[in-house]
Amino acid sequence: MIEVVEASKRFGTLEAVSQLSFTVNPGEVVGLLGENGAGKTTTMRLISGILQPSDGEIRIGGILTSTEPLAARKQVGLLFGGDVGLYGRLTAWENIAYFGRLYGMAERQLRERIAQASEKLGMESYVRKRVAGFSRGMRQKVAIARALVHDPPVVLLDEPTTGLDVSGALVFRELIAQLRQEGKAILFSIHNMSEVKKLCDRVVIMHKGRIRFQGTIEEWRAPYDSDDPTDWFLPVIQGGGCDE
Repeated sequence: MIEVVEASKRFGTLEAVSQLSFTVNPGEVVGLLGENGAGKTTTMRLISGILQPSDGEIRIGGILTSTEPLAARKQVGLLFGGDVGLYGRLTAWENIAYFGRLYGMAERQLRERIAQASEKLGMESYVRKRVAGFSRGMRQKVAIARALVHDPPVVLLDEPTTGLDVSGALVFRELIAQLRQEGKAILFSIHNMSEVKKLCDRVVIMHKGRIRFQGTIEEWRAPYDSDDPTDWFLPVIQGGGCDE
């Protein structure tokens, strides 16, 4: 569902990402890992069609993002920076519905999808309340529901568990498992290594705009005598671990 082929992005003389190549298949969860400034958000923006690559190609469900950006975006559910884009004067329901209508959803289908998301994410008690008074975790759940309301085959999540408490993080893990079962292609960036170990089928590790490693959790762990993913991560970005 996601095909990135030799994709690079330059901003003037700065090359933010360089020659990226990886895929995400239906029913697969891939973690995009790297320190701050590694190029993860730029990569997400390229895949979503917000940015276009300077070189290379990106396809979503076979659709080339550079030639059919709107068609490609309709295939994607996107969460950036938690509650970015939520309108405080609107209720949670109204925020989600607004984005669903932008995707051309029928009102009956939209109501059903919001009700389902509210139940899955535990938002029933506040879905009809204004977002302005919400905690960070509550806003994060609304943003997740907004990203998924149109039932996209591709899901991009940038730090999706930020602001969630323990019960919220558990709900999110259950949601990811369900999305995987539904055959969604899921790419998410996250700093919590224990979550990566629990959720991901594969990882793509970036450093300074380049991919340093990609493979399964088992392949990533194999060279190290430790069960702590942090011990597997640091050697890769420091240059002493497995290269791509």
